[in-house]
Amino acid sequence: MNQLPNLLDFTQEEIEELIFSLGKEKYRARQIMKCLYQSGHHSFAQMTTLSREFRGRLAEISRIARPEVVQIQESKDGTKKALLRLEDGLYIESVLIPGKNNWTICISTQAGCAMNCSFCLTARQGFKRNLRPAEITGQILALREKTSQELEIKNIVMMGMGEPLANYENTLKAIKNLTCDFGLGFSNRKVTVSTCGLAPQIVRLGSDICINLAVSLNAPDNEVRSALMPVNKKYPLEELLAACKKYPMPGRRLLTFEYILIAGVNSSVRDAEKLAVLLKDQRCKLNLIVFNEFPGSPFKSPSPEDVEAFQQVLIKKHYTTVIRASKGGDILAACGQLSGTMKS
Repeated sequence: MNQLPNLLDFTQEEIEELIFSLGKEKYRARQIMKCLYQSGHHSFAQMTTLSREFRGRLAEISRIARPEVVQIQESKDGTKKALLRLEDGLYIESVLIPGKNNWTICISTQAGCAMNCSFCLTARQGFKRNLRPAEITGQILALREKTSQELEIKNIVMMGMGEPLANYENTLKAIKNLTCDFGLGFSNRKVTVSTCGLAPQIVRLGSDICINLAVSLNAPDNEVRSALMPVNKKYPLEELLAACKKYPMPGRRLLTFEYILIAGVNSSVRDAEKLAVLLKDQRCKLNLIVFNEFPGSPFKSPSPEDVEAFQQVLIKKHYTTVIRASKGGDILAACGQLSGTMKS
């Protein structure tokens, strides 16, 4: 594997430092960023806005590499799941979710996951390693190229494989390149990080950058949450919710709590009532997600009637509560179903 540094791992400021060391003007970093992210160049030869001599020097000290799309599956509802190969041979998955006129892309931040949530298929793969910034943003670059004749990618959710805040530095770098004017240029409002609840990192993220935050809650009390999500033993609900209250949500923006409804575990009317009390001091909205079954899972989805009853309790308590439509279940592309394995 090529050991030269990957330019897609660099922020604009880091590229400025690199080229300044070569005796070049710092504004050239903006040109390089535009080539990498806006034009989608994946070789120095394509960067014709730079002199041949400068391109040659860059090629001597750096490289451009991103994940390779090796398989795309399409669901009957239009969702697309992509399997991507990393340079060391590991595989990750990304999902393109169709909207009315655009895609939402769900990207991964780790190969595998160490959080071991009992309802998640990714957890069964174990943790392999953190993704580099290039491997995070590279999912978007690679899939944008593959779908350039279709819808435009308008929203980014870091809800794929892995826990983004357990890969904090690389996730933050990737977000900076996603939202940089000379990078992919996404508005902060169009980028969402989803976390299982790493309380200290939530506070840190709020001080480092302002983007949307979604917290995977999934239980109205510590006993049930600890059984579903081992992270709760380290950061119980009291600590998690205190961190959430510190997270800055400017204007009318609300923090999102995601709640996976599992039959006989956390989906009763009583659970909804306890949840309403638990969140009474939070500026939030709730996304209810019906559990997506997968082969070998010990859990089942609740009935539509139970889901409706759960939602109505929260609505009557004046919570903005949405039942999130599950997409891509037939190709194991829905929430909690990603595994990074090739379909034979």
